[in-house]
Amino acid sequence: MESKTKSDYNKDFENKLQLKLRKLVKELPYHCELFFRGIEPTTSIKTRIAYAFDLRIFFYFLTNEVSEFQSYSPIDITTDILELITPLHIERFLEYLSIYSMPHYEDPSKIIPYSNSNKGKARKLSSLRSFFKYLFKKGIIKSNPTLLVDMPKINEKPITKLEVDEVVKLLDLIENGDNLSKTEKRYHKYTKNRDLALLTLLLGTGIRVSECVGLNISDFDFSINGFKITRKGGNQVILYFSNEVAEILQKYLDERATLNPKVGHEDALFLSLQNKRLGVSSIQKIVKKYTQRVTPLKNISPHKLRSTYGTNLYRETGDIYIVADVLGHKDVNTTKKHYAAIDDEQRRKAAQVVKLREE
Repeated sequence: MESKTKSDYNKDFENKLQLKLRKLVKELPYHCELFFRGIEPTTSIKTRIAYAFDLRIFFYFLTNEVSEFQSYSPIDITTDILELITPLHIERFLEYLSIYSMPHYEDPSKIIPYSNSNKGKARKLSSLRSFFKYLFKKGIIKSNPTLLVDMPKINEKPITKLEVDEVVKLLDLIENGDNLSKTEKRYHKYTKNRDLALLTLLLGTGIRVSECVGLNISDFDFSINGFKITRKGGNQVILYFSNEVAEILQKYLDERATLNPKVGHEDALFLSLQNKRLGVSSIQKIVKKYTQRVTPLKNISPHKLRSTYGTNLYRETGDIYIVADVLGHKDVNTTKKHYAAIDDEQRRKAAQVVKLREE
C-alpha cells in the first residue's frame, strides 16, 4: 500500500473544505456564489468559509427578524431586495449578534444559542463589508450600506505571554518531570524528548500550531539550522533556529529514528504514542499540561508561546519589520498593534539614555 505524502493530506483536507463551502453556499443568495468565485484567487479556503458562516447568520437574521424581509428565504434574496438593506438594518444586526439562536448548518433540527463580543461583531461586519464592497464594485448594487456603519470598538487586551523565568521553569519541568501526576510521570519517559523539542521549537521560532502540525523531518536542514513551512495562504518560507533549538531537536530525532510510524505518517516530525502525526488539539493539550504547572493563573496556549517569541524577538532587535516577517504577518500594523506595549517600554528606556549633564 502506497503511503500518503503531506501534499496528499493537504489536498484531501482542501477538498473537504471546498465541499463544506459549497454546502454553505447552497443556503445563501445567488450573489454569494458570485462573491466567493470573485475572491477565490486572493483568499484562502478557510477565509471564504468564515465569510460564508457570517453571511449565513446575516441572511438568517434578515429573513427571520426584520419584517420587510420575513416573506423571503435567504436563497430568494435578489438584487432588488439587496438594494433595500440599509445601515439601520446592519446596526440592528450587530445588536442581534449579542445573543441569538439559529439552526446548526449540518442539522437544522438543532437550534444552537450563540453570543458575540465586540470582537466577534467586528469580524462579522468586516465580512459584510467585503461582500457589499464586491457587489458594489461589480455594479450589481448601487450603494454600499456597510460604509455608513461604525466598526464596534474593541478594547485591546494586554499580551499574555511567558516571562523569561517562566520559560526556564517550563523547559526544566519538561526535562525532569517534577510536579507531574503519577499517571503523567508513567508516560513522561516516552514523551519527554518529543515534548521538549516541540515546546522549544514553538518558543524558539514563533511558528503557528497549524504550521507545527504539518512539519516533516524532510523539511529540516541542520547544515543551515533552517526548516521549510507553509504559511497561511499557501506561501512556503524558510525559518531559522538557534543552536540551542538544534541540539534539542537532534536529540529528539535520534529517538524518533527508533520509532515505527504508522503508514502515511513516516515523515511526520512529531508523533503521538500511537505513532501517528500529532494534531492541533494534541499539541494544545501538551502545552496546557506543562504551562499550568508553571503559571496556573495564565491560560497559555500555543498561540501565547508565539506571543512570547514575538515579544522576546522585538525586545532583542527593536525591529518591528523583522518581527512581522518572521511571524508571517502580512500587515506590519498587525504586529505594531500587538506589541505597542513594548514600544512604550522602549521609549521609557530611551528617555533615560540621553544625559544633559555629566553625573
